[in-house]
Amino acid sequence: MKIYFGADHAGYELKSLLKRYAQELGHEVVDCGNHNFEPDDNYPDFVVPVARAMTDDDQIRGVVIGGSGQGEAMAANKIPLARAAVYYGAVLPKQAVDITGRVSQDKYEIIRLSRSHNDSNVLSFGARFVDPDEAKECLKIWLETPFSNTERYVKRIKQVEAL
Repeated sequence: MKIYFGADHAGYELKSLLKRYAQELGHEVVDCGNHNFEPDDNYPDFVVPVARAMTDDDQIRGVVIGGSGQGEAMAANKIPLARAAVYYGAVLPKQAVDITGRVSQDKYEIIRLSRSHNDSNVLSFGARFVDPDEAKECLKIWLETPFSNTERYVKRIKQVEAL
């Protein structure tokens, strides 16, 4: 898989770590910047190129990283075909996560759902809220989780794309 990475100053260190980890997992990495730690940089400069690289090809993904991950996801989601999900820490579901009424005890369920239900192709990390090992585990799960391709989820994605 080809993975595009982009991060501002707040996400610079985590980006470096996750790029190496993605390469260790056998993925091709493209770094959209920032290539140096610049405390006054702005995340759209690095997030937008990642989002623009997204296509209908399920072998292309993007990872964007900032302080909270929120602004980065907002910027990415302004670009057609980018579907960014934010991750800023493990959480257990409080209610049923599927039609069977099952409540997951998997703290990464939110990431699995972002892929299986929403076909997210950009993962936005809040570097100030995750530790490096958690981010690595999350990235691995996200890369390995397929989109379910269920009719109802395909329909929803098409509705969002039509906005």
